[in-house]
Amino acid sequence: MKKRFLFPTLLALAGSSALADKVVNIGFSGPLSGGAAFYGKDVQSGIDMAIAELNRTGVTVKGEKVTFKLVALDDRYLPNETATNVKRLTSQGIDVVFVPHAGGILTVQPMTTRDPEFLLVAYSSEPKILDARNPLTFMLPPRYDNYLQPFAATQMKAFGKRLGLLGTNSAYGKQWTDAISDEWKKQGGTVLGNNSVDYNTTVDYSSAVTKALADKPDVLFIGGPSQPTALVVKAAREQGFKGGFIVMDQAKFEQMDQVVPRNYLDGSVGVLPTKEFPGTQVFVTLYQRLYKKVPTSEAALNYMGMNIIAKAMELAGTTDNPEAIRAQLDAAAKALPQNKTVFKLYGVTDKGHVDAQFLVASVKGGQYTRLRLIKTFK
Repeated sequence: MKKRFLFPTLLALAGSSALADKVVNIGFSGPLSGGAAFYGKDVQSGIDMAIAELNRTGVTVKGEKVTFKLVALDDRYLPNETATNVKRLTSQGIDVVFVPHAGGILTVQPMTTRDPEFLLVAYSSEPKILDARNPLTFMLPPRYDNYLQPFAATQMKAFGKRLGLLGTNSAYGKQWTDAISDEWKKQGGTVLGNNSVDYNTTVDYSSAVTKALADKPDVLFIGGPSQPTALVVKAAREQGFKGGFIVMDQAKFEQMDQVVPRNYLDGSVGVLPTKEFPGTQVFVTLYQRLYKKVPTSEAALNYMGMNIIAKAMELAGTTDNPEAIRAQLDAAAKALPQNKTVFKLYGVTDKGHVDAQFLVASVKGGQYTRLRLIKTFK
């Protein structure tokens, strides 16, 4: 039997609305300070936006009206702090927890089926998350191995066969670096030295870029949170690099071009900006009105994920049974209207993976060119 403890502090967070409705707390552990803070806050804003809308329109579970509240904790992008936060959240009776980075997700995945159980909403494209076949994981973005072949083929054809490595050195970044290196070699290219750096703490990227450019690369693999990734581009262009960039899916063009001129991004491949997708206009307009910034897939997919969770609770007739909620995710996703799903949505696979459409894009002449349609299912 699942043990449940509701601390007085959590009741205080619920406020007076607890007298009228059942308050369902949703957990979040992500980077809200440090170099990845913008990234973590983008994820948080998408969940917050969904919760605000759900509370306005009303959600009824088994005849009882519920109100959602997000309990967000900062883990500074550190997996050990993610684990501490998740223990704290679940000990307070929270049954659904969002975590937006691979290191944290992989650390807490084994905890999902222990007492107390919880549903882990994973915002990371790391394939190992799905490969674990964890029965209480709900993964939102496409696996990054969907991007490897088109990214490598496009850049090798356009710029040449020499690839320099300059991605973030987080656990997720290391996995991406290994995967793109293998794909590059598979397509007949040469992989040069690895000059990965910590995008979470580094301020000046000039030295790392100088080392990478000394090997005369045709293409640089870069990526981590958007803002520091843009600074890597800036350092490379200012040091005379004329080649192409393979941009890890964590970094978003729509945020990078607010840090550097768009022409610095020419010759890059990455994920098409959310605002460029067909059918996203309603979400983009509402988000910009609320947060005064351009939404990325961090906001959009977590907004969508929270809506799916709420609908799954309705269908399952429970807010506190993670297994029952997980079992209704596919039906919930298929029941959502387009303005709540943001991207074209097909459902949720039996592995707990959102099955939706994404587009690979390149930047040419300051414009985004769509290269290939990607479905998250694989």
